[in-house]
Amino acid sequence: MTYIVTDNCIKCKYMDCVEVCPVDCFYEGENMLVIHPDECIDCGVCEPECPAEAIKPDTESGLDKWLEINTKFASVWPNITEKRDAPADAEKFDGEEGKFEKYFSEEPGEGD
Repeated sequence: MTYIVTDNCIKCKYMDCVEVCPVDCFYEGENMLVIHPDECIDCGVCEPECPAEAIKPDTESGLDKWLEINTKFASVWPNITEKRDAPADAEKFDGEEGKFEKYFSEEPGEGD
């Protein structure tokens, strides 16, 4: 099992999860984070820290697409280990439907 980041992170990009991760397995895209599934130790400390509830265990049904996205982009985006402020308009996008189709960017973030 591993934890993965799902579409509610898109355009919210809260980083409370990054701060608590003991193995630094988060990677930063332009407008979301992902977890490297091979680095995640399944401790689960990140899940309750996410204000957008975007982190889920990969054992939940219907998350195969998100496991693939996390795996793919964790290998090309920079590692992020330090919490930064969320975008100023993050609350506006929290819970919005269809964010992947509307807003997802393959561009990397800044990383550390």
